[in-house]
Amino acid sequence: MTRLIFNLAASQAGWFACVIGAANGMPWAGPLAVLALVVVHLYLAQRPSLELRLIASAILIGLVADSLLVVSGLVSYPSGIWIEGMAPYWILAMWAMFATTLNVSMKWLRNRTALASALGAVFGPLAYIAGSELGAITFNQMGLALAALALIWSVCMPLLVALATRMDGMNLTARPDFILADYKVSGRA
Repeated sequence: MTRLIFNLAASQAGWFACVIGAANGMPWAGPLAVLALVVVHLYLAQRPSLELRLIASAILIGLVADSLLVVSGLVSYPSGIWIEGMAPYWILAMWAMFATTLNVSMKWLRNRTALASALGAVFGPLAYIAGSELGAITFNQMGLALAALALIWSVCMPLLVALATRMDGMNLTARPDFILADYKVSGRA
């Protein structure tokens, strides 16, 4: 229970650090906080390499998803742009932070694809609205942006949950399919 509470509190702290930092011209502050929280998460993991793969996967998914929003002109970010037309680095830190919740506080979403999709479609856009209210993001076309966010998160959420199920580094007894496949192919089974 302590790990669950810590995970929830850490993810919220990381979210606020990223958003408040970006909104106040300090886009580096959030990623530094997230880095510290991710290090703690990896320290607590039974298999840190699996959790690191999950985090890297989430960052890659976030890079594509949020960059599509930027390129389409639906949203813009006032700070933290590292390459024009790409998602800002502080939002990628948020995707990393989000990934740390998937095998801890959001583990209950496993095998609930429709629910994960529905929750993503609702709460994904709500997080961006909150970020907009705090000044970290600007909706250039609010209706279209929210529809795009709902679509993106309705796909990304179940995808991330599925990846987390396969890359569960928090559970020592978990045996991801891709590890078993490698084990059997090598003749050690």
